[in-house]
Amino acid sequence: MEIDFANLQLQYQTYKKKIDANLQKVLNKSNYILGEEVHTLEKELQKFTGADHAITCSSGTDALLLALMAIDIQPEDEIITTPFTWISTGEMIALLKATPVFVDIEPDTYNIDARLIESAITKKTKAIMPVNLFGQPSDITIIQNIAKKYNLKVIIDGAQSFGSSYNKKKDSNLGDISTTSFFPSKPLGCYGDGGAVFTNDENCAKKIKLLRVHGQNKKYHHQYVGIGGRLDTIQAAILLAKLPYFKNELKARQKVADHYTNGLSDLLDTPIIKKNRLSAWAQYTLKVKNRDNLKLKLSEEGIPTSIFYPLPLHLQECFNYLKYNKDDFPISIKASNEVISLPMNPFLSIEQIDYIVSKIREFYA
Repeated sequence: MEIDFANLQLQYQTYKKKIDANLQKVLNKSNYILGEEVHTLEKELQKFTGADHAITCSSGTDALLLALMAIDIQPEDEIITTPFTWISTGEMIALLKATPVFVDIEPDTYNIDARLIESAITKKTKAIMPVNLFGQPSDITIIQNIAKKYNLKVIIDGAQSFGSSYNKKKDSNLGDISTTSFFPSKPLGCYGDGGAVFTNDENCAKKIKLLRVHGQNKKYHHQYVGIGGRLDTIQAAILLAKLPYFKNELKARQKVADHYTNGLSDLLDTPIIKKNRLSAWAQYTLKVKNRDNLKLKLSEEGIPTSIFYPLPLHLQECFNYLKYNKDDFPISIKASNEVISLPMNPFLSIEQIDYIVSKIREFYA
């Protein structure tokens, strides 16, 4: 049995008529930069998330950069975040010559351990940047309380968690600024790079809108040093076609996750979703022994897997200057050696899931 990890082709074929029609409209108008589809999408994203402002941009990475620029992060400022994440989280902090300060993760959710944040705060700390890893929101109540106590900003890296919720509130509406990615394999993906920034602060939103167009407040006049960070109109058209189906896709992802868990929880450490949260299930991630051999076995059976993240940020060569030791974050190291993600998409059939589960059970029999 051949199984697709994200199954973007089947998704396209399912929504093909609407996607193609939206694309043709853009091509007919040839308004490729900040066309009306971009503005329509932003309004629809505001409705979906409950955030007062949704500003689309060129990628999830640029969404983080715009968020940091919006709060005027300066060289030597410190941002507290997690080492168990994709490079963009720490990279954008470092790109502005600020300092990423890492704290370890929770062993069950893989999100930042909010209990460790306060001890990492210094006079240079300006913000906390939790990552909602694999689709589940971080413990935002504790994080917000700490931020309020020390007058810090909270920037949510929600690249993997668009559509998730915490206490019935969408993850894109949890931080002072929240971000997401529309990379094709994300829960809501376009067909190239794309992202968005969300905030309830009107002044912040106005600044981000200028920053994404080189800080330009009128033609050839630049209030800020910014970036070329716009979302293409074509990508907005694709997202507009897919967004109406997204709630049903989230429900389908939950059913896939439940079926995996029912078949594997007696054998392995399956994902833990805390009771006040709903995950977007960007990934379905197990903690296993003999991971490399399991990965090989599943590959031989036509089952793709992925490993997030085999080398935590504090061990990346580009962050050697931070002078962290390998053992500074033991939970992150343990996760990097043990986690493996199974195929996850809303189009997986029960037969496919049962096949994957059976092959994993065979391996550990």
